[in-house]
Amino acid sequence: MKANLSEQRKREITVNRFMPMLQEQYDDAMFDFSMGDYDTAIAKFKAILAEDPAHFDAQLSLGMAYYRKGDYATAIAEGHKAEKLRPNEQLVHTNLSLFYMKAGDKKTAEHHGLQARIASWKGNPAPPEPSPGGASDSELQMARPKLENVKLPSKFPDMPWKKKPPV
Repeated sequence: MKANLSEQRKREITVNRFMPMLQEQYDDAMFDFSMGDYDTAIAKFKAILAEDPAHFDAQLSLGMAYYRKGDYATAIAEGHKAEKLRPNEQLVHTNLSLFYMKAGDKKTAEHHGLQARIASWKGNPAPPEPSPGGASDSELQMARPKLENVKLPSKFPDMPWKKKPPV
């Protein structure tokens, strides 16, 4: 049991040591990407993925970097790798839709566009039903104006904009 704990602790230390480094590498790669230096960004994204193949953001960004370079086939391949990491992620399907549209495959682009819309619906579930009559619920309700009794006039005034019939 102690051996398992020490092994687990070693893994936690290793993960904690490399996570900030990977995040810094990812930030550097995103800076290069934002400056339009796609080749450098691609090399940095690949280095991140070599250390951590499950780094979703790096995988997604790698596909977008290839797209920006105009290499749509590689962008699609990298996009599908990101899809394997998170199959129900809206951004993955949005990117794949864009990649396929630029590659000229409108049918597959529409499929991924629909998958992106479905993923957005899954991510925004309906609000929960209100609980019946709790004291705190009444405090959270919007204020409602008090209704006043209003006496309606028996005869409405003439409407000067309407023509009167001849007498």
